[in-house]
Amino acid sequence: MLSDRIARGVADGHITETYFRWASPHARPGTRVTTSAGDIEITELTEVDPDALTDTDAARAGFRSAQGLRTSLARHTGRTWRLSLTHLGSSTPAPETVELTEARRHQIQTDLARLDAGTPRGPWTRALLEHLHDHPAPTPAELATAQNRPVARTKTDLWRLRELGLVTTSAGRIHLTGLARTYLAQ
Repeated sequence: MLSDRIARGVADGHITETYFRWASPHARPGTRVTTSAGDIEITELTEVDPDALTDTDAARAGFRSAQGLRTSLARHTGRTWRLSLTHLGSSTPAPETVELTEARRHQIQTDLARLDAGTPRGPWTRALLEHLHDHPAPTPAELATAQNRPVARTKTDLWRLRELGLVTTSAGRIHLTGLARTYLAQ
């Protein structure tokens, strides 16, 4: 979700927000994203009018001018969202195993079944998780190639699984969390 440029800027302290164009929000305040520059938290999500963006807004997002930021946003469609970002520091590795209660296991199965049912290609979540187990730490492009899917759609799949706490990214590579490894092992 966050490019390396944005992640490095947040870690350095010169980027405190970023902007996306989405039909509806794809993130929530409190979401933590593991990046190559450490963990970043989305602290606020606000819909904004791109024509009202100022040079100060642009500078906080790592752009030289509001016009440059608007030009970047114009490449995409949807409503414009400002995400306020905070650097939380370096990532801590996920534990090897996590205790998984029957209720939590059932919730994961329900969430994965909902994701599977929401696409015309049919069940995909288990196969993707098992692929990540068998072929650890691919880049999104490598995973897309292995699945014969466009990179953008693969990234969307990964975002959905990350929201469930099953995958994380570090240094541009995808990793199963301890929760996902425990789920697959049972």
